[in-house]
Amino acid sequence: MQRFFLSVGLVVFTAVTAPAGAQTIGLADLKTHVGKPVTVEAAVSDVHVAASGVTFIDLGGRFPDNNFVAVIFADDAAKFPNAAALAGRTVTITGTVQLYQGKPEIILKSASQLKAK
Repeated sequence: MQRFFLSVGLVVFTAVTAPAGAQTIGLADLKTHVGKPVTVEAAVSDVHVAASGVTFIDLGGRFPDNNFVAVIFADDAAKFPNAAALAGRTVTITGTVQLYQGKPEIILKSASQLKAK
């Protein structure tokens, strides 16, 4: 019985941290992958924390001319204590692509979704 719960825990943890079948794609291809799990690798153009505590990690240019943004909501900010230090660094971001105001984004909920190179 213990082994069963351990296995289930591993499956749940894996599903949250790295979407199954995440394909590595470039910034230009993100809009064609809406609703799909992907991994994006690019240099961080800017990191901005709004007054609300939401962190925006811009790739492919600075807002409003960025190609993509990774979003960390205030409730999850403690999971990403070094987000501000990512500006200029190459990162990989994994998650499901969605559109917000016509621009592709990935919401980051787990530190394992964001890796600095």
